[in-house]
Order: sequence, then C-alpha cells, then structure tokens
Amino acid sequence: MVDVAPSRDSSDEDPERASDEEKIEEFRKRSKKKRKGSFWRELPILVVVAVGLAFLIQTFLARVYMIPSESMEQTLHGCAAPCFGDRVLVDKLTYDFTDPSAGEVVVFHGPDSWINNDFGPTEPPNAVVGFFQGLGSLIGIPTASKEDFVKRIIAVGGQTVKCCDEKNRVLVDGKPLDEPYVYWEPGRGSFQESFDELKIPDGYLFVMGDNRNDSCDSRCQGDRRLGGLVPVENVVGKARVIVLPPSRWGGVGDHNPQAVALGAPAWQDAVPAGVGIAAAWPVLLIGRRVRARIRRSRLG
Repeated sequence: MVDVAPSRDSSDEDPERASDEEKIEEFRKRSKKKRKGSFWRELPILVVVAVGLAFLIQTFLARVYMIPSESMEQTLHGCAAPCFGDRVLVDKLTYDFTDPSAGEVVVFHGPDSWINNDFGPTEPPNAVVGFFQGLGSLIGIPTASKEDFVKRIIAVGGQTVKCCDEKNRVLVDGKPLDEPYVYWEPGRGSFQESFDELKIPDGYLFVMGDNRNDSCDSRCQGDRRLGGLVPVENVVGKARVIVLPPSRWGGVGDHNPQAVALGAPAWQDAVPAGVGIAAAWPVLLIGRRVRARIRRSRLG
C-alpha cells in the first residue's frame, strides 16, 4: 500500500505563521502612514529653513537682480515689462575683501543726487501683489527697483577722467581706454558726448553704461560733476553670471579698459571670474541639499 499524504488547504496552515504575516502587514501599513504624516509635519519646517537660507545667502553672499533698462546693452539685456530682461547673480562677498576696480560691472544703490534711473518701474496694483513681489525677491525672483542701478566702473578714487581724444576715446589719467564692450545703438550715432576733466575723490567711482549713448550715468546724474559719482559704500556687489533667461546663460565680462594703457598683464582679467564662481557655488550647493532632503522625506 502506498501512503498518500493528505492535501492541506489554507485553513490548515500554521496559525502562528498566519499571525506573523498579519503583524508584518499591519506594521507596514502603520509605517507607511507614519512616514506620510512625518513628511507633512516636516514640510513647514523645510520651507522655513529654505526661506531662511535664501534670506541669509542673499544678504551676505549673492543675490539675483533684474536688469531694468537698456543702458548696459549688449553686455546685459534690459527692458521694461512685459519684456523679460536679464537676471544676473550679484556677488556680494568679493568687495568685503577687495576694492571695486575699473572694468567691473557693479550693482549699487543710487546716491541721493541720482534722480533718473533710466526707467520707471510700475508700482504693484494692490497690497497682495506687492506682498508676493516682496516674497519673490526674497527667494531670488527679483523685480525692478528704482533705487538700484547697474553700470561699469570707468575710474576709481584718485584718478582723473575726461572725454574724449581725437579718436572718440575716454581718457583716464590722460591715457585712452580700450573699451570693446561699448555698444552704439542704431540711430543714436557713435560719437560720445564730451565732458570736462574730473578728478575722482577717494572713496568714489565714476561709472558709465556700455550702451554709451543711451545711459544716464556719472556723466549726467546730479550736477554732472561730483554729484554724478557713486560712493564705494553704495556698491551692493559685482555682477557675475546671467542666470535667466536660459538662452543668455553666461558670465558677465569685466574687461579692464585701463589694462592696455597701464600695461597690466592680460591674465588678470580672468582672475575675477574664477573668484565669482567660487563665491556663487554655496548658493547652488545649499539649494541641492534642500531639494535632496525634501525627496528623502517623500520616500521615507
């Protein structure tokens, strides 16, 4: 006789094994629910931390500014709304260790003597829009400001500036500048308006727009003399990189127009760009860490 083992259905399974599987499944459900609840509890904290980091970074390291006018064409593209002007990353750390130099493109708060900012930013239509514009500026989505300007440094304290020689070139300390960045807007001619020799006091800057005949700068602001100069303490930082729109990504040139006249070595022009990238790197690094933390929270 052959012994045949009786078949076993699910009802004959070991009750302890079934109980263990039920416990595991219940544990999984509780863990999943706990992870989901934990994420929503942590989300406000992550948002507050992200906003706080953005505020600290923009206060002490770097900030994005909007180019509001055409005065820096074609180095920087600017236009009034609804046109989309360049957004540039401004390095606020560099000038804590070095002084502004000729050829650098800087953002600065306009002195009291500056009354014309080349554009007229529209006021927010209501308080709600104004609130969201302020919030956007805090986290890196800038709006035009009538107090902020962007120009290129032509001469610094202790130097003498004058326009122009027989070849239509600006002179600093009697020597012509090399300015390949100058843009002559069609229809406005290519002859610079002359101005008398001016000695720059220490602690002040003489600035001009690259769109030379469509920029109200140190030549025309204030009393068109000392009133058009910019105090060094008003400088916010150095424009480093065009971050928006994507089609215009790239660095902001800081060719020293005095290099040829003064005999400065050409390699010095490349140094500030490297310093700016190093200063801007913490902004990108911290942003990546925050996004990674949010992804991990979602995945438990």
